[in-house]
Amino acid sequence: MLKGKKIIIGITGSIAAYKAAFLIRLLVKEGAEVKVVTTDSANEFITPLTLSTLSKNPVYSQFTSDKESGTWTNHVELGLWADIMLIAPATANTLAKMTHGVCDNLLMAVYLSAKCPVWVAPAMDLDMYRHFSTLSNIKKLKENGVRVLESAHGELASGLVGEGRMHEPEDIVDSIKDFFNSSVWANQKVLITAGPTYEAIDPVRFIGNHSSGKMGYALAKEAAKRGADVVLVSGPSSQFTNHPNIRVISVVSAQEMHEAVIENYADANVIIASAAVADYRPKHVAEQKMKKKDSSLQIELEPTTDILADLGSKKQPNQLLIGFALETENELDNAKGKLTRKNLDFIVLNSLNNQGAGFKHDTNQITIIDKNTKTTYFELKSKEEVAHDILNTVEEFLG
Repeated sequence: MLKGKKIIIGITGSIAAYKAAFLIRLLVKEGAEVKVVTTDSANEFITPLTLSTLSKNPVYSQFTSDKESGTWTNHVELGLWADIMLIAPATANTLAKMTHGVCDNLLMAVYLSAKCPVWVAPAMDLDMYRHFSTLSNIKKLKENGVRVLESAHGELASGLVGEGRMHEPEDIVDSIKDFFNSSVWANQKVLITAGPTYEAIDPVRFIGNHSSGKMGYALAKEAAKRGADVVLVSGPSSQFTNHPNIRVISVVSAQEMHEAVIENYADANVIIASAAVADYRPKHVAEQKMKKKDSSLQIELEPTTDILADLGSKKQPNQLLIGFALETENELDNAKGKLTRKNLDFIVLNSLNNQGAGFKHDTNQITIIDKNTKTTYFELKSKEEVAHDILNTVEEFLG
């Protein structure tokens, strides 16, 4: 089953475009959410109405869906949305554009924006397929990580496939299912904390911080996209996800977050503690709203439970524990100290001294330090791209 998987189907101008209708129907039947991007040439072979009806989503073909109003189709959002992008059929022309980065239509813009695995199913006549330029382009695409469902003589589940002929939809769907089932994230439970905690002073007021939860939610979505089962323990946040592979547990205080994490910790394979948990809470919480007085107010604070240190003390050999460090001075030394003290596998450091990093921003700039003191620096990126980098590092440990 492909329940919850998000798949972009790109369709180009080949007579095999009719097979895309069967492919989309099978993917939807397997539970996948499908969005279709076509080229102008593809629309001459199969109508957008057919594809929209089968996919249950609008079909994207132009950068503007309404030229009069200027409604914009965001190719970057489409590229980031998908768990996998499959161009089927892929013509010789499209293969050449992909190889050389020629961006002259919406499909190519989505391809160049995609962060997910990209597959192509070539379809063309035999002479075009065997031409040295086509074979060279296919080779280069494979070298750059594109999975090419190459046409070749041989028996597949649906029968004989000749050179240049697009694979049958049933075989493509089986390959996609095998891909997700064989992923290093398959059957992995990932526990992620996100957002701030609010520590009550009275029924109205609290001590908190500026964390938005954006980084934790981006991590949860990326892990789910890769096939993991995710438990997201979230402090107060305006962020939202309805991904079927993500179970959100909403909490308010550090104590509630600690309890929720411990309840889900034992069978978690990967734990990413990205929440900004309060270090202190009021020792006494007023039962009624405190009235303002002319005199100064003193609130006695007591430490909250150090969730990350507690997890580090309980960590099993089959578990990966990742922490975050937000620093304003002596960044590397402080992060390395936290890495050791709390028994982490690696730590993600970001500094408020870096413009565009830290709380509330849509971007972040991180440094990853692992338990062997290997230090990797990253440029300022969107938090979705940062999540991609962090989980790539996790994959190195899982692999």
